[in-house]
Amino acid sequence: MRRLAQQFSKYLAGYPVIRALVAPLLMAGCLLSGCNKSGDQPAGAKSGNPITAPVDYIGAAGQAQKKSMKTLDEAGLNQSIQMFYAAEGRYPKDLNELVNPNYLTKLPTPPVGMKFDYNPTIGQVKVVPK
Repeated sequence: MRRLAQQFSKYLAGYPVIRALVAPLLMAGCLLSGCNKSGDQPAGAKSGNPITAPVDYIGAAGQAQKKSMKTLDEAGLNQSIQMFYAAEGRYPKDLNELVNPNYLTKLPTPPVGMKFDYNPTIGQVKVVPK
């Protein structure tokens, strides 16, 4: 097989127009003809169908954005709680206590379908599903 591929590449070397057209098709064919076991798909892949790939990508991007917003909200609120603790010597009783010029101008809105879960005994916020 390797020998055949070498002979074919030598043949195409003299024809740059054909090489420009055929080489991408051969590469695509090699990539698409690989084995398709269920374990070969990356985590989060919906179908692996090239036709639905844009939809799968948009869905994955939306999930990634939701997760990153959740992480940023948690980190920002936890940082504000730690600043409050350093200044006041105690954790806030609820998140509304953080809304003042020294900490937060307003509480962030949680991602859609989520809510803030605040534990005042340890001063930690988590974003959890409603």
